Amino acid sequence: SDAHGFPGRLVLVRHGATAWSRSGRHTGRTDVPLLPEGEAAARALAPVLASVRFGLVLTSPLVRARRTAALAGLRPEVDADLVEWDYGALEGLTSAQIRHDHPGWTVFDGEVRGGETLAEVAERSRRVLRVGPILAGEDVALVGHGHALRVLACVYLGLDPRHGAALLLDPGSVSVLRRDHDVPAVALWNWRPGMPLAAESR
Repeated sequence: SDAHGFPGRLVLVRHGATAWSRSGRHTGRTDVPLLPEGEAAARALAPVLASVRFGLVLTSPLVRARRTAALAGLRPEVDADLVEWDYGALEGLTSAQIRHDHPGWTVFDGEVRGGETLAEVAERSRRVLRVGPILAGEDVALVGHGHALRVLACVYLGLDPRHGAALLLDPGSVSVLRRDHDVPAVALWNWRPGMPLAAESR
């Protein structure tokens, strides 16, 4: 069902840094823990997120997301559809390693041998976005992963999921999506505590 006239904000939180995210390895379903710096980044989000009263908070079941949510002061429900992309045979490889055999490859090309297709990740995103009715009056937070949240943002915005390739999302970042005059829009993207926030345009 299409969401019309929702004032609610959809707040996307990417988990803090892990050893695999630091080294650029594709970390799908492998349940790696946060690094100490990842935990610190998650804690730094707590005062920012404490200013928002969320009607619902959902997190990926993976420990890096659940731990980020806890350290950020959130009390989420687990939603299996927020789990990271299943990279299949590419799990644990860096983009450089993959491109050695497949020049120019990105995960957004849509084909992952033994893993999920882009369309399957987008379908999971649509299921997560059933939170639409809650956004009618309240803000919702989603704690998850870099690639899956980039796809989800495209689905929310009504864009082809392939455009997720253009939406960089760093560990420990916060992004905000909302409707502007009934058009799904990006209000804030890839912000981290300590970054200057531009004044809202009037």
